[in-house]
Order: sequence, then structure tokens, then C-alpha cells
Amino acid sequence: MKFENETAELFVPDGASAEEALRRTTHIGIGAHPDDLEIMAYHGILECFINQDKWFLGVTVTDGAGSPRNGFYASYSDEDMRRVRRMEQKKAAFIGGYSGAVLLDYPSSAVKDRTNWKVRNDLKKIITVAKPSVIYTHNLADKHDTHVAVAVRVIQALRELPKELHPQKLCGCEVWRDLDWMIDEDKVVFDVGTHENLAAALTGVFDSQICGGKRYDLATMGRRRANATYYETHGTDITSAMIYAMDLTPLIKNPELDIREYVVGHIKRFSEEVSERLRRLT
Repeated sequence: MKFENETAELFVPDGASAEEALRRTTHIGIGAHPDDLEIMAYHGILECFINQDKWFLGVTVTDGAGSPRNGFYASYSDEDMRRVRRMEQKKAAFIGGYSGAVLLDYPSSAVKDRTNWKVRNDLKKIITVAKPSVIYTHNLADKHDTHVAVAVRVIQALRELPKELHPQKLCGCEVWRDLDWMIDEDKVVFDVGTHENLAAALTGVFDSQICGGKRYDLATMGRRRANATYYETHGTDITSAMIYAMDLTPLIKNPELDIREYVVGHIKRFSEEVSERLRRLT
């Protein structure tokens, strides 16, 4: 597969051909930075782990060069960080048994540029060949501009593809904003309580972020456990870890839906639920 960006790469951990890696794919995660997939798309990774009938393909859109750094990595240049984070993402693909890891290697500015069609084209190429049943990406209420831009590019790419290439589900997951605020009826809930060792290994491999000043490994595991405990107010825990997602499928099934209004609709329903509870109790 020829990507728009000449530095892009498809890494296949088990040595299969690029064609085979894409053909066998059933689940795709599309994240902004190296380590985003392991935080937000762990459900897909877990679904496919040691399963010859299901395969996870990770797509990382940006090079991660602009990440904050400290400690051992304090003196690293942007190019140094780009190289290290690329290798870390490959290590995660090996640990998680991914079908492949696509490293599109764009700067964040290219993804946020609404006139840049290259990212969209690359995503269309990948989806056209892989034909996944599920796609995980960022949620549209995330507070990181690059994350939201990636989610929008995914939706735009899918809207430009014929319906027969659309996944059954498009899920927007948590990274730089929890989705605990969504009303329960709107939440997509993923049980990820098994293989805690795998979850820890996948988040722990990104040493440049953890030792560089951000304990994403602890925060991610804590969030999943908190989701599991605080999901139900009047029942016992049914699992030890949960990931929440926003269902973005309606945005590709009905391309006339306005993306901004769709997200605002979730916020309005949350507002109405809070308002109604206060009305009843005051």
C-alpha cells in the first residue's frame, strides 16, 4: 500500500505480508499519537488477542514529536522523540499481537488543517482494503484538538466511502476527557476486566511518556476501574474495568447529521438529566 506521506510505514509484528495483515483485519483503532490506541482502543485489542478469527490493526496518525518530556528524555529533540515513540508503538503492536501497526507519521498541524486531504485519503485506503467490522477512534468531546481532528477525519473518510465499506460500529473512546458525564442510555460500555497484565504491559511500554513526566499507565488503569465501580449506583460491580465510548455510527449512517450538533445533543441530554433530578428533589 502506498501512503500519501513517504515516511509512513506498515509494521507487521508476525512477519506476514502487508496484504495479509490488512486482509485479516476485523477491528481497527485510529488514534492521534503513539500510546493513544492502548488507552482508548484496548477493547478491540483484547477482543482480538490470541484469536485467529479476529485481528486488530492499529493506525497512529501523527508522529508524536511535540510531546512534553522530562527526566531521561528532557534533552531529546523533536526528531529524537519521533524516533523513540515510533519504536514504542511497534513494541506495543508486538506485545498486543496486532495484525499490524500503521504509522502515518504526520505532524499534528497536518491533521488539524481542514484543507489537508492526505490524511483522509490514507484512512480511506486502509479501510477499503481492511473492511473492518468495528473502528475505534477518539470521542468528539475530547479536549485535545489533535484527537478531535483525527475523529473528524475518520468520519469524513467514511462518509466518502460507499456504504458497503462502512463498519458496523464506529466508537469514540476516552483519552483526554472521560465520558462518565454522558447519560447511561448514550454510553457504549466495554468490559475490559480480563488480562490486566496485558493492559499494564501495553500502557507501560511507552517509557518516553511515563518517565517523561506523565503517568498514563496508572491513570488509564485507574479510570477503567473507576468506570466499573461508579457505573451502577444501586448494584454491585460486574467487572473490574470498563471503557466508555460515544457511539459515532449514526454520523456515518446518516451523513446529513451535523457533527457539532450531534455532540451538543449528548451534552443537552446530560444537562436535562441533571436539571430534572434537581427539579424532583427541590
